[in-house]
Amino acid sequence: MILSGRHSQSLAAEVARELDEPLAPVEFDRFPDGEVMAQIGAVEGDRAVVVASTPTGDAHLELLQLQDAAREAGFEEVVTVLPYMGYARQDRAFEDGEPVSARAVARAISTGADRVVTVDPHEGAVCDFFEPSATAVTAADRLAEPLPDDLTDPLFLSPDAGAIELAETVRSAAGEGEVDYFEKTRRSGSEVEITPSDADVEGRDVVVVDDIIATGSTMSEAVGVLDERGADGVYVTCVHPLLASNAVTKLSRAGVDAIYGTDTIERPVSEVSAAPAIARAVEN
Repeated sequence: MILSGRHSQSLAAEVARELDEPLAPVEFDRFPDGEVMAQIGAVEGDRAVVVASTPTGDAHLELLQLQDAAREAGFEEVVTVLPYMGYARQDRAFEDGEPVSARAVARAISTGADRVVTVDPHEGAVCDFFEPSATAVTAADRLAEPLPDDLTDPLFLSPDAGAIELAETVRSAAGEGEVDYFEKTRRSGSEVEITPSDADVEGRDVVVVDDIIATGSTMSEAVGVLDERGADGVYVTCVHPLLASNAVTKLSRAGVDAIYGTDTIERPVSEVSAAPAIARAVEN
């Protein structure tokens, strides 16, 4: 039985189709004092698979409620799928007095789950915060599917060295092209300096690959640099298209030709689904 979080309804339906399992009836409500409520209807079976991205604080609470409701309904096993794990980027205390937020939310989620699966976490080490450790799967290979078939001498570029494996995954799925990355130095929580790589981009199509686009500031700066250096076309791809506030506008103004993402966060740019990778992990 598949239980869907508020922010993962389309993805949960795809997972249900991949696994050939029914979707549970789920309702979401909010009390007059602002508290949220996630409630499931009549369900049956031995295993509940909760599919719930957590891009907001309320989404985290709804996930915990869905897990608890599954236990109350008598499911023997609860598998929690975090297509997008909120707070995962705070994987260590950057300054004195700060929490390790990824650890805090992982501990809370672990209390209601027998297994946890997450998709392309920003830092793989966050999986170790769960008990037992979460399983990380990748949906990056799906990002090659919506790309044009006639890319010119393509270059797959990651915004930093840490994401180069994602770029390599997309390049392999696309079947041709080179891989390189930008040097990215974080000056503060909101300020990032981008240093261009040595790759020649003039006259080439460039596919920028990252795990998540949040505000779009760093990515739009990268796109602007590529445009200045004569790239023929620039395509932005990411697993998690958070695209907060005016991120799409920033990228469009920078000169991006298209933005493609998966449905770990359901947005208009969610061109491909992470469901196959999730289904394989749940079945293993």
